[in-house]
Amino acid sequence: MKMKKGFTLLELLIVIGILAILATVVALVLNPAELLGQARDSQRLSDLRTINSAIGLWVASASSTTIGSDAQTCTKGTTIFTGNTGTCLENATTTINGEGWVKGINFTFIPGGSPLSRLPLDPTNTLGATGNHYEFKVVTGGTYELNANMESDKYKRNGAADVESNIKDGGSNNDVYEIGTEPGLDLI
Repeated sequence: MKMKKGFTLLELLIVIGILAILATVVALVLNPAELLGQARDSQRLSDLRTINSAIGLWVASASSTTIGSDAQTCTKGTTIFTGNTGTCLENATTTINGEGWVKGINFTFIPGGSPLSRLPLDPTNTLGATGNHYEFKVVTGGTYELNANMESDKYKRNGAADVESNIKDGGSNNDVYEIGTEPGLDLI
């Protein structure tokens, strides 16, 4: 008598059940939402460091290093800077000619060309003072500050790679990543 080789329905259901349990465990351990947030936070850090470097290059090569006076802008929502009563640019322009969301700095005047082809926007660019958007403020004298909120648990204050606390970035706000030339980064 020949026996048919194959799997029974019960065996297939057991294998499918085990695969479902493994897939659930992997999804819970890897936490795809957190990984995406970490990727966006890495982009935020890179963007602000790039802008900060470009401003430094502009200051080093410009005939006048006056950036402006008391200008504050952000790419969306409401700024967290002290004393601001208005909202930011809903449709922030990314031009590098001094009219973009980094007001008053014409990167096209840098000898050899601008290091930026356009000003970056936050990966999510969401509304509100606690939303994820980029902010720029200049005070009289030309010092400035660039800010961004982090969204992942890894980069937020007290996270594994905390970049927001004032111990890490030197700024005055423990819940915002701050970079720039303003002494103490205390514009907020």
